[in-house]
Amino acid sequence: MPECPELHLAGRYINEACGGVVFSGGVERSAVGRGPEVPFRSEAYRISAASRGKELRLTLAPLGPGAPQDLVFLFGMSGSFRLCPAAQLPRHAHLRFLTRESPPRALCFVDVRRFGSWRLGDAWQPGRGPCVLTEYQAFRENVLKNLDDKAFDKPICEALLNQKFFNGIGNYLRAEILYRLKIPPFEKARTVLEALKDQEQQRRKKNPALTLSKKLKLMRENPDLLELCHTVPMEVITAEKKLFEPDHSDNYAAFKNWLQCYLVPGMSTLRDGSGRTVWFQGEPGPMAPKGQTPRKKRARLKADPEASTSKVSTRASKRRPRAAAKPPKAEEEEADRPRKGRAHRRRNATAAPALSEPEAPLKAQGSRRTSARRGRGAAPAV
Repeated sequence: MPECPELHLAGRYINEACGGVVFSGGVERSAVGRGPEVPFRSEAYRISAASRGKELRLTLAPLGPGAPQDLVFLFGMSGSFRLCPAAQLPRHAHLRFLTRESPPRALCFVDVRRFGSWRLGDAWQPGRGPCVLTEYQAFRENVLKNLDDKAFDKPICEALLNQKFFNGIGNYLRAEILYRLKIPPFEKARTVLEALKDQEQQRRKKNPALTLSKKLKLMRENPDLLELCHTVPMEVITAEKKLFEPDHSDNYAAFKNWLQCYLVPGMSTLRDGSGRTVWFQGEPGPMAPKGQTPRKKRARLKADPEASTSKVSTRASKRRPRAAAKPPKAEEEEADRPRKGRAHRRRNATAAPALSEPEAPLKAQGSRRTSARRGRGAAPAV
């Protein structure tokens, strides 16, 4: 799921890819897009973007007369932007902005799983706190001054997903942040954060006149949880310098190499109160859900292509061979299609011919019937 680094990089991608591009006409919307029609049309306009937490704002600015139009996007589970030839639109391009050039290109909001959405206007979603990435000081103050809020009665792993206080943090970031500090994910959030408040007060008493550069040095050398909520997303942005090129083949490899806990073999998992998977190492903490046993991710072993195969025929080897494995793209497309009901599958299974059965038994049945008639004195067939 896209989190604040992905939204930030998407905004950078739009500004760099579309910085000198002139767009024209109206905004095209797919029939299944989760957002309203965009009542905007201009003969010439430009597009710019800005992100805040888990939101991204597009501004359509006419080059001539006319008022600009703003849209705010939520990316859901799979949202992204892509600039491509208008004649080669990607699947699931739910909102499209066409360029004035010939042949035209299209800036597309692509969302395979269709959890993403957009709304008209420039206002950020109410109830979201300051962004952990771009408004760090306001974010820190917002958390520490509201520790009496009932949100901090929950485990720290659940509090980290509360966008009222941790705007931009999602599932993979919380795993990486807690792992760095060796904090059990199911430790009470208030217990963890009140300790930070006490440490900050003591630090101010000892060093009341710290300069900004010294504060930054201390933060890098001994980061606390709130500081990691800012620096860990910055690491993602640095590691994924090519992520703002959505089609670049190195994107996921760079991200996977950066991960230390999330999806990493040997780490344990549990479900939090919202049903989302929490990745961690060590003890889960005193507020771990009852009735669950931590599960460890196993490393996937690659098959040895030079391994010898047995020549002894087995029952499995005599069965009809399965279809060849589909390439990843084909598997994704197959997963997008609606699944057919059981009745349809039963009808298909009944209608399908039994390929493994030979035709010979039909003749054998006919010969048995003929011999039976002869045995009863019936006349032979002419």
